[in-house]
Amino acid sequence: MSQQTREQWGSRTGFLMAAIGSAIGLGNIWRFPAEAYKNGGGAFLLPYLVALLTAGLPLLILEYSVGRKYRKSPPVAFRQISKPASVIGWWQVAICFVIASYYAVIVAWSLRYAGFSFGKDWGKDPETFFSADFLHAGSEPGLPTSWVGGVFWPLLAVWLVVLLILALGVRRGIERSNQVFIPLLVVFFVVLVIRAVTLDGAAEGLDALFSPDWGALTDGSVWVAAYGQIFFSLSIGFGIMVTYASYLGRRSDLTGSALVAGFANSSFEILAGIGVFATLGFMAQANGVAVGEVVTDGVGLAFIAFPAVISQMPMGGLFGFLFFASLAIAGITSLVSIVQVIISAVQDRTGMRRLPAVWGVGGLVAVVSLLLFPTDAGLALLDSADHFINQYGIALAALVFLVVMGWVLRRLPAFQAHADETSAIRLGLWWRVCLGVVTPLVLGWMMVDSLRAEFDENYGGYPTSFLAWAGWGIAGGALVIGVLIALVPWRTAPRTEREEVR
Repeated sequence: MSQQTREQWGSRTGFLMAAIGSAIGLGNIWRFPAEAYKNGGGAFLLPYLVALLTAGLPLLILEYSVGRKYRKSPPVAFRQISKPASVIGWWQVAICFVIASYYAVIVAWSLRYAGFSFGKDWGKDPETFFSADFLHAGSEPGLPTSWVGGVFWPLLAVWLVVLLILALGVRRGIERSNQVFIPLLVVFFVVLVIRAVTLDGAAEGLDALFSPDWGALTDGSVWVAAYGQIFFSLSIGFGIMVTYASYLGRRSDLTGSALVAGFANSSFEILAGIGVFATLGFMAQANGVAVGEVVTDGVGLAFIAFPAVISQMPMGGLFGFLFFASLAIAGITSLVSIVQVIISAVQDRTGMRRLPAVWGVGGLVAVVSLLLFPTDAGLALLDSADHFINQYGIALAALVFLVVMGWVLRRLPAFQAHADETSAIRLGLWWRVCLGVVTPLVLGWMMVDSLRAEFDENYGGYPTSFLAWAGWGIAGGALVIGVLIALVPWRTAPRTEREEVR
C-alpha cells in the first residue's frame, strides 16, 4: 500500500461548510417537522436540545477526534486503534454504499419536480401522478421489470455532478462546492419561509407545530424520538465525520467546530419546521380541515402534499421551484459526503489515486443506483432499504462503535485528551458519561423498540418475502460485506497503537 500525502481543507470555514452541508439533508426538511408535531409540539424542543447536548455533539466530537488523530478513513483509523475494530469501519463503508445508491434517486426526483412546479404538471391528483405517471411504480413490490426514463436521465446527471465534484478533490471540489451550495440553500429556504409565513392559515400551522404539550415529556417514546432525530440528522454513525475530520490540520479546534456544525444543523431544522408547517396551515385552511389531517413526512410530504399546496397557492410555481431546488441542493451536499467515505476508504486501503478511485469506485455506486432505482420497483425498494439500513445499519453500527471504544478498549479518555489539546472548550467528565452510558443506552433502547415494531407488523405492509431481501437482506448484507473485507489480509498494513508502543 503506497503512502500518499493526505489532502487538507483550505480553511476552517471550508471544513465547517462541508460538515454542515453533509448534516443538512433531506431529513432536516421532511422528518423534523413531523417528528416535532407528533411528539409534543413546542415541548419537543426540550428533549431535542437534551439529545443534541448528550448524544449528538459528544459523538460528533468523538468522530472528529478519531479522524484527525489518525488522518485516515474509518476502516484504517479503527484498525490502527485495534485490528478487529476495522470491521466497524468497513461496515460503515458498506452502509454508505447502500445509502448513496438510493439517496441520489431522491435528488433526481427533486430536480424533475423543480421543473414540474412551473407548469404544475402533476395536475389535480399529485399522488397518482407521482406513483403511476412519474415513477410507473408496480402494483406489487418485487424485482424490477421495466425502466423509467424520466428518472434515469436526471439520476445520471446527478451522478455526473457528484463524481465531478469528488474528482476535483477535497479542497477544489468538496470545499468549494459547499461554499457555493450552502449559502444558496440558505437564501432559497429563507425566501421560501418568508413566503410561507405570509400565506393565509400560516399562523394556524405554526400554532399546531409550536404549541407545547408538556404532558408529552413524561412519555419515554418522545425522548427516544428526540434522540433518533438528532442521531439521523447530524451525519454521525456511518463514517462521514471521521472521514471529513481526517483532512483537518493538526491544530484544528474540534469542540468548537462540532458546536458550530451541530447548532447550524439544528437551526436549519427549526427553520424547515417553520416553512413546512406554515405551508401545511395554508393547505388545511384552503381545504377546510384541521392541520393534523394534512401532516405527513418523508416522500409523501415532499412529492404529494407539497405539490397539492403549490397548485392552490399564489405564485405556486416559484414556491415549488424554491422548495424542490432546496431539496436537491441539500441532497447533493449530503450525497457527496456519503460517497467520499467509500472513495477515501478504498484509497487508504489500496493506495489508489483519487481520479481512478472516484471514477472506478464512485462509478460502481452510480451503476448500481442506475440499474436498480429508475425502475418500476424503485419506490418500494428505496423505501424498504432506507428503513432497514437506517435502523439496523447506521444506528446499530454506532452502538457497536461506542461499546467497543468506551467499554471494550476504554479509549474515551485518550480521545478526550486529544480533542482538549487544541480546543478552546475543554471536555469534562460529562462527555465520557454521555458516550459511555447515555448514548449507548438510548441507542440500545431504539434497537429494542424498533425490533418490537418489526415483529408486530411488517414495515410498510410489504410482504415478508420482499422484506427478507430488500430490507433485512440489505442491512445484514452490509455487515457481512464489512466483515469479509476486514478479513482480507493487507500486504503492508498500518501498525496498531499497541504494536507501535512495542
